[in-house]
Amino acid sequence: MSLSPEIIEKLKPALTQGIPFVGRTGIEILELDRGYVKMRVPFEPNINHVGTVYAGALFTLAELPGGAIFATSFEPRRFYPIVKDMQIRFRRPAKTDVTVEVRLSAEAAAEIQARAEKDGKADYEWDCELVDAEGTVVATSHNVYQLRKIGS
Repeated sequence: MSLSPEIIEKLKPALTQGIPFVGRTGIEILELDRGYVKMRVPFEPNINHVGTVYAGALFTLAELPGGAIFATSFEPRRFYPIVKDMQIRFRRPAKTDVTVEVRLSAEAAAEIQARAEKDGKADYEWDCELVDAEGTVVATSHNVYQLRKIGS
């Protein structure tokens, strides 16, 4: 089932402006639906001292989909997410805007939530690619999150 346009429009600013640092990067949500997000970090204002996208902005772009996937896949009144581990590999200098896409199937989300309901917490993870405007992978990341049951 897809999210309604009204819910999507409410979630976008909460996800991109809710943390002041993220707001300063200018990260945008290009697409958002249940278990899916596509985000972009603009080249400007994220230019470093050598004229490429600052590593911290790329790290933020790789980490932030965790919040979007949580908000669209799990029950926020019963659970909350934490970042448990994240590894990023910078492959090429980014000289344009950079995008990332992350998906979590409804089946996987249901299984994760059932484990968290039973055990109080459940780890889940994914790999993602950060891609520049020409389609070149500029970084890859491995993200490990944990869904925690409120009150556990």
